[in-house]
Amino acid sequence: MLSIEITRECPLSCSGCYAYDDGHLGGKTTLRDLSDFRGDALVQGVLELVRRHRPMHVSLVGGEPMIRNRELDRILPALDEMGIFTMVVTSGVIPIPEHWMKLRRLRVAVSVDGLPEHHDERRKPATYERIFKNIAGRQINVHWVITRPMVLAGASYLEQYVDFWNARPEVDHIWVSLYSPQKNEESAQRLRQEDRELVADALPRLRRTYPKLLLPAGVARAFVKPPESPEDCLFSKLSTNYSADLRTHVEPCVFGGVPDCKQCGCSISSALHWVRDVKVVGPLKVGHLVRASLRVGLVAKKLRGDSTLPNRWQPGQRFYGQRAPLVQIQNGTGASGCS
Repeated sequence: MLSIEITRECPLSCSGCYAYDDGHLGGKTTLRDLSDFRGDALVQGVLELVRRHRPMHVSLVGGEPMIRNRELDRILPALDEMGIFTMVVTSGVIPIPEHWMKLRRLRVAVSVDGLPEHHDERRKPATYERIFKNIAGRQINVHWVITRPMVLAGASYLEQYVDFWNARPEVDHIWVSLYSPQKNEESAQRLRQEDRELVADALPRLRRTYPKLLLPAGVARAFVKPPESPEDCLFSKLSTNYSADLRTHVEPCVFGGVPDCKQCGCSISSALHWVRDVKVVGPLKVGHLVRASLRVGLVAKKLRGDSTLPNRWQPGQRFYGQRAPLVQIQNGTGASGCS
């Protein structure tokens, strides 16, 4: 899986946006400080990354990727012809071209964070009214990030949201994530463990009533116990993520910075974390096959002299904000200490 932040620009100023956090790209630079591309340079740059990595799926994000809609008009048909499944993740602030709906391998996901009283304040100018206008006659997925104020509003709030978007003719699926904080973050959006339990209990019941709610078996419970670290996360291992200069890796996952993995609410990460423990034959699990495949891939890349490995695939790497592990030092008398 390949994720590309195709632009540093966005007309929104959403609270809690990980892409514009100072630590998103490791603390040495920020998304807004990077040089990004337009026109032929962006089109060719994105297609070159796809040819190099040969992913099964590409996510085009930002910033607001629809700011580069003219370039997307050329990128998306090319990816479709290459047999690549692609998702454009947008706020819905810019109209979605109708002719994109003819592309067989494209999905457009529109982020709608709660009912209007929460969403419109957090994501203006991408308000409900504007989204309705810009998705009219299109087919989209809705991406919903659940935050703590929504949980505190009660189980009826969650059902009102799903009921509303399930009834919209433009919506194919409703895709759910939980708010994913950075380490040591204290914010109103961050869920507590009891909030995650409530959501995990509510979502399967809603899925039985509202068929557009996308909730693979086991994923709701996976929200309660996410991966412990990037090393424990299949999504982190199976994805490569680039920022707007098409060179800088976003590490250790799409969130960048220092994500609090124990509080992760990423729906893809949760789904893969659940799938990891599914048994294939006897004691053999999906996770065993994935780890073996990754080891083979690493060896193959080294034999080819490929030096573009993401840091998280290289042994001993630490990420922004991580401290070095303590080292045990033993003296001649057998006493030990730490440094």
